Amino acid sequence: MKIEKIKTGLLIIGGGTAGCYAAITAAGIRDVANNAASNAAENKGDGLKILVVEKANIKRSGCLAAGVNALNAYITEGRTPKDYVDYAKKDADGIVREDLLYSISEKFNEVTAHLEKLGLVILKDKDGKYVTRGNRNIKINGENIKPILAAAVAKAPNVQVLNHVNIFDFSVHDNKIDGAFGFGIENDTFYAIEADAVIVATGGASGLYRPNNPGFSRHKMWYPPFNTGAGYAMGIRHGAEMTTFEMRFIALRCKDTIAPTGTLAQGVGAKQVNALGEVYETKYGISTSERVYGTVAENLEGRGPCYLRTVGISPEQEESLLKAYLNMAPSQTIRWIENDTPSKANVEIEGTEPYIVGGHTASGYWVDTNRATTIEGLYAAGDVAGGAPQKYVTGALAEGEIAAKSAVEYINATVDRHAPLQGARNDVETEATIKEAEIASHVAEIETYLSQKNSLYTTEQLEEAMQIAMDEYAGGITTGYGYTEKQLNIAKEKIDEIESLTGKLSATDLQEVMYIYELKERLTVCKSVIAHLATRHETRWHSFAENLDYPEKDNANFRKYVNSRLENGEIKIILRDLTAEGQKNYEHQH
Repeated sequence: MKIEKIKTGLLIIGGGTAGCYAAITAAGIRDVANNAASNAAENKGDGLKILVVEKANIKRSGCLAAGVNALNAYITEGRTPKDYVDYAKKDADGIVREDLLYSISEKFNEVTAHLEKLGLVILKDKDGKYVTRGNRNIKINGENIKPILAAAVAKAPNVQVLNHVNIFDFSVHDNKIDGAFGFGIENDTFYAIEADAVIVATGGASGLYRPNNPGFSRHKMWYPPFNTGAGYAMGIRHGAEMTTFEMRFIALRCKDTIAPTGTLAQGVGAKQVNALGEVYETKYGISTSERVYGTVAENLEGRGPCYLRTVGISPEQEESLLKAYLNMAPSQTIRWIENDTPSKANVEIEGTEPYIVGGHTASGYWVDTNRATTIEGLYAAGDVAGGAPQKYVTGALAEGEIAAKSAVEYINATVDRHAPLQGARNDVETEATIKEAEIASHVAEIETYLSQKNSLYTTEQLEEAMQIAMDEYAGGITTGYGYTEKQLNIAKEKIDEIESLTGKLSATDLQEVMYIYELKERLTVCKSVIAHLATRHETRWHSFAENLDYPEKDNANFRKYVNSRLENGEIKIILRDLTAEGQKNYEHQH
């Protein structure tokens, strides 16, 4: 392999929603310590050197790759950021970081306005006001939202993008990050990247559990199949504190197509009904987890299948649904055209397999209000950052902005001022923080996978074994999302066994090497999920964390954050108190 060493000021890992906006934000920041120099830098285009590394292509990567038809986090007329915080807090039954939620909800409308300036089409009424969908959403034509963000990154000064480069490990010394390691999938190049600060924006984790549609269609799922929990895994291995992995996310989706249901529920007011035609959502509750739980319970009690009631909607509503789904989930529109349209037949629904995703639940890195993790110099944004559920697109943008500003401030405060401008500082020769021995060790591991022959198992077989173990013993679809302590112990044993086999895997090229690392990332996340599920001795979120040993809620002992840190190869659990009502910061101690 070729070896390329890169030095940069700010490294952003992941070119999705949060990563793109972090780059855009950081590119617009200048060293405010010297206004005259700052203005000169603005005119010359000098500034902080920023590198975005994306394992796909930034134009169509991340959760917005295929587009989206609404912004689900927006402060509509008559509402306030506090209203949004209260909504998210209620939906998660109190286990949220209010300080983090406040900091993003106060930016929702600001980042939305910026998106519109960048070219996003937002639907407006005859008075020029945004068309709302419910109390917190606005409608958009978002099929090109990701290319719009990618184009803005391309125009940003001092930003370089590396596409098709898979980052698989951080470089951390004495709990301080100084870069990362990766390899180019298409150019046979190993990258050792030194950076003054790093933002991880790699998204959450899918593929841990056996999906709704195994086999050939296993990638037809709610969350992107290429989001493997890489950012989580790298942080876990280097001792970062993580939070709330037990609050898994399970989406309620259209059966088989796994298309979204929110447009049906909010767009045409479709109610959840069982096979008898009874509305059951009022019986179980309408929080995100309760909607899934009610569907599971009705099926288990013999009143399924369950549906969203669309029979009788108007021709105009039906046409709007066909267009909306053609835009974001075309397989659902095709199914309607091939069979019965929504006005003639209700839409059958089901829950997906569980995911770990900080954009919908509170799972992820334990961060402070600056989005700093417990590893010095490392910041987290978007789905990989914990504590702030229901952040969606605008929340990811807001966190990208917050993380970028914080990272630049950190660089300004910690990098030696050999010159008044950031651009000049980045060019100063300093001793390499990433050592040759570390590079050699990583390269040797990759070359081992490429040279090994006749592996007893394939990567795909081990991945399937992992998904089966998690499904059957850690609360997957097979058990109605429920689990017991004994089952979790079996899950841990099986995941440990599978992990022990990964060293013998073989690959024919770097694409297959990437699959091996993705499997290892998922296994690392699985172990943390199992540890968190085993710790919370209660059932606070039905389906999301359905503990059959402890079926009731326990506010006395578990109205807390369940955090964890890997120490000496073992996952150490840390219980932390909730933020006080209305508290605007909850800074952690390094």
